[in-house]
Amino acid sequence: MLLRLSHPSSTPEAIRRSVLHALVSITIDDLGAMKLTIPLIVSLAVLSWARAVPETHAVHERRESTPTRWTKLGRVPSQVSLTMRVGLAQSNLDNAHEYLMDVSHPESPNYGKLWTSEQVIEAFKPSDDAIEAVHRWLVDSGISKPSLSQNKAWFAFDATAEQAEALLHAEYHEYQDLRTGGVMPACERYHIPRRIQKHIDYITPGIRLLAPFEGTKPEHGTLSKRQWPSGGERWGSGWPGQGRPGSTWPKHHPALQPPPINHSDLSQCDVAITPACVAALYDIPPATKAAPGNSMGIFEAELQFWDQYDLDSFFWNITGGRIPNGTHPIDNDIDGGVAMTTNVSAAGGEAMLDLELSYPIVYPQTITVWNVDDLKYQTWANDTYTWGFNTLLDAIDGSYCTYSAYGETGDLEGVDPTYPDPGPEGYNGTLQCGVFKSTNVISLSYGGQEFDVPIAYQKRQCNEYLKLGLQGVSFIFASGDAGVGDYPKPDGTGCLGPDNNIFNPTWPVNCPYVTAVGATKVYPGHTVFEPESAVFDPAGSPYSVNYSSGGGFSNIFAPADYQKAAIDTFFAEHNPQYPSYSQLAAEPSDPYVEANVTALSGSTGGIYNRIGRGYPDVAANGDNIATYDQGVYGLSGGTSASTPIFGSIINRINEERIAVGKSPVGFLNPTLYAHPEVLNDITNGTNPNCGTVGFSAVKGWDPVTGLGTPNYPKLLELFLSLP
Repeated sequence: MLLRLSHPSSTPEAIRRSVLHALVSITIDDLGAMKLTIPLIVSLAVLSWARAVPETHAVHERRESTPTRWTKLGRVPSQVSLTMRVGLAQSNLDNAHEYLMDVSHPESPNYGKLWTSEQVIEAFKPSDDAIEAVHRWLVDSGISKPSLSQNKAWFAFDATAEQAEALLHAEYHEYQDLRTGGVMPACERYHIPRRIQKHIDYITPGIRLLAPFEGTKPEHGTLSKRQWPSGGERWGSGWPGQGRPGSTWPKHHPALQPPPINHSDLSQCDVAITPACVAALYDIPPATKAAPGNSMGIFEAELQFWDQYDLDSFFWNITGGRIPNGTHPIDNDIDGGVAMTTNVSAAGGEAMLDLELSYPIVYPQTITVWNVDDLKYQTWANDTYTWGFNTLLDAIDGSYCTYSAYGETGDLEGVDPTYPDPGPEGYNGTLQCGVFKSTNVISLSYGGQEFDVPIAYQKRQCNEYLKLGLQGVSFIFASGDAGVGDYPKPDGTGCLGPDNNIFNPTWPVNCPYVTAVGATKVYPGHTVFEPESAVFDPAGSPYSVNYSSGGGFSNIFAPADYQKAAIDTFFAEHNPQYPSYSQLAAEPSDPYVEANVTALSGSTGGIYNRIGRGYPDVAANGDNIATYDQGVYGLSGGTSASTPIFGSIINRINEERIAVGKSPVGFLNPTLYAHPEVLNDITNGTNPNCGTVGFSAVKGWDPVTGLGTPNYPKLLELFLSLP
């Protein structure tokens, strides 16, 4: 009996049919004669299957195992139509850091020569050779009219499952997501010609399992406000603003009303931090300028609305009427976002804190509030919402909506909101891409833990902060309020590893292209004319958990060159007495993969990563802030108080640079690390968590207060001296 197989250049589907036909055609006599050779037949079939992949091709991506949340079902029917995307490898990503340093480092002759959005797209688009080579492969393989995206980042086309399998020498199955019930096609591996591998980032549908929203979402109204989900859920366990579970956050409560004070009396700043105290701490004179196009940007989400009654109460009672009643921010509401409320009881403590700290520093300049996502997403306590940062980035850079990197094109389905969003209070319009011009500074008092967010998601987003930095946008993020870890969860400590003792770094401040702000405090009995200390409020009535400045080292990102010397000095002169490990998370093959810190630590017994990006970069006061919220005067705090203070100071510096014909400062960090003398070094305090006292504030940079707090006159002199 002769077992005939299809020619090696045949498709996998044709090979399989040939093998099955030949085996079924074997007679009983054949089986009797060949009972000893059936294993050989099977082996030959397998070998022929393997040879079906031409030698000119190679595996481009492979999934080693299927996540437990997914169930592999049957083959995708051969005539089912699949919408295919071929993500093209961007050019010059390996040069991106140098491009940013060229316009951001104070020693560069091109400092301040910011790029346009068109220049950014042109610099990083796939090369013409790459586009032509991939297009030729598709057409020669029988794909008719593949379309190239507007930003030239990917090709799209429709193909039957049979055509896709033939193109990629793959086998597509349906997979069902046990969480949502959604079903999607995927393969375990696929092949492409070796000659074009360098031009292709990834192909979808491919090995990635992306959770579609096909299950049932909670109806709006089931949660009156965003609630804290259980600690085992992803991304829902972060901190909205500097929120802490189990309390009313920000750290504001009617029971904490301070004793009556004179808000211009600097001797009482250890009781309540007022605008006068902030001005004295950082030597900030009253603002007089309001350059067009330099509105101060503040990001809000999570049902954080501002209201006019609280603003007017603050302006009249705490600023002494210097800011007129009726003054209010510009609202840039994105994808159904709502920034303002007329219901005083619905005002958000985070929104009021941000505005009431920023206005006294920047007024008469305006403030722009970036409020993201519709009320359904802001209300729904799902397990994937990542604070809407991608919604903001899409709105201020249209190319990000279709940017392909690390196996993702555009927003990550099942993680980021999906629009149109039909239903009550859903945004039923299309995703807003590039509809707003960014403010020069954006203060973002939100974040979570990097352990809870997929590696690829973080890296793609970090690239966008770099690209917007090239265009002069300063992203100022809060470093977190739980020291070297996270807040305790019902099922754990907020720390990592099998013993719950490994430090748990924060995201997005782990990205080296944002400025991370930690928190300081004027302690009782001290004044604004003395050095501040790192903030620390111990657990106890009325708070159930410690509050300390978020700081540490990333498990995903390495230090940028501008920071390396500062970190080296910290370790050389103030080496922490904790065991450490020295390994960063590898680039994942799946966009849902998170950093496995237990594997990184291995058998070292280490509890922090010695080779990661260090944060925070700087600090500012973040405790006992005098505010009005929901009609009540009280105290608030957190690194999300520190962040708008620092961001507003940078906005003031931009005012002065613009007044003399210079550009905004853009990405700050290289200049700050090159000139730490323009900051007030903080040398007292720690940021405890994970069963330790955390790190210590020491001379020079440290992972508690960074380089220190702002000294406005010195910062202004430095940045005005630059081109």
